[in-house]
Amino acid sequence: MGKVLVLNQDYSALSVCTVPKAFLLVYLNKAELLAESPTHFLRTVRDEYPMPIVIRLNRYIHLPYRGVVMTRHNIFKRDGNRCQYCGTHDHLTLDHVMPKSRGGKTTWDNLATACKRCNSKKGDYTPEEAGMHLRQRPFRPSFLMFIRDFSGFTDAEWLPYLGSKERAAN
Repeated sequence: MGKVLVLNQDYSALSVCTVPKAFLLVYLNKAELLAESPTHFLRTVRDEYPMPIVIRLNRYIHLPYRGVVMTRHNIFKRDGNRCQYCGTHDHLTLDHVMPKSRGGKTTWDNLATACKRCNSKKGDYTPEEAGMHLRQRPFRPSFLMFIRDFSGFTDAEWLPYLGSKERAAN
């Protein structure tokens, strides 16, 4: 089954959940259905229900921090599960662009996905010193950017609530 975009009461993106969870929230009147699949339905023995794509909670949920947690998994997602030096999908690890031994920090802006071969080749050098070029500079993704671009699924119905890539780039 697919994923459903969950919006707070003020229409701001809150999270992504499973179809059964979203259906349950709508069925229990804890959320309203904003967008549904035109081709897929949830069926019981007696009834047929629309499959949710976007729902909005009926009560506002206050979240003090909505950033993306820096984890190995999320860095791999940001980098498209590719080595940022050679582009392979095999034997991935994390590379400190500015090596830790030279003062490099473990931050979004200094970590890049690298295969073991490239990471070993780069060693204790910067990419420039090693004669290697990054496909993209490491960056800290915003919460909306992460849902829109890196969640693994984005339905066209989500875009009005997440903004377009062009608008986010400006």
